[in-house]
Amino acid sequence: MGDQRHETFSIASRLDHLFRCVRPTGQGEYSYTAAAEAIRAQQGISISHTYIWQLRTGRRDNPTIQHLTALAKFFGVPVSYFLDPEAAKQIDAELALLTALREADVTDIALRAADLSPDMRESMASMIRKVWELEQQKKATDE
Repeated sequence: MGDQRHETFSIASRLDHLFRCVRPTGQGEYSYTAAAEAIRAQQGISISHTYIWQLRTGRRDNPTIQHLTALAKFFGVPVSYFLDPEAAKQIDAELALLTALREADVTDIALRAADLSPDMRESMASMIRKVWELEQQKKATDE
């Protein structure tokens, strides 16, 4: 965890991490406007793009639970991601795996897995998780 932002636990650092890691397939980060509009359209929660920017940059640091919940739902994480350092740590590990899969050429694996039975897909997913865990342990001991 060489990145200093991962070591700081704040709503701003958590939100920044989500913007950097969770993005539409093949695209860059969500814009503040896109996030605000999606939250309004999908959840009926009024939130401005400026307010999201203020939260991400730490200029505002005391959002309502409604806004935190809406942001969490938009990014597909539980609201505990913003409130509990242990939950955030676990979710960050899952986000790292998803990011790695997105950046790697996993299309071939996914296409082949689609033809497998549900039991075989679960076995394959378990193997991939185990390999990833072993790689993370190796990285941790190498540091």
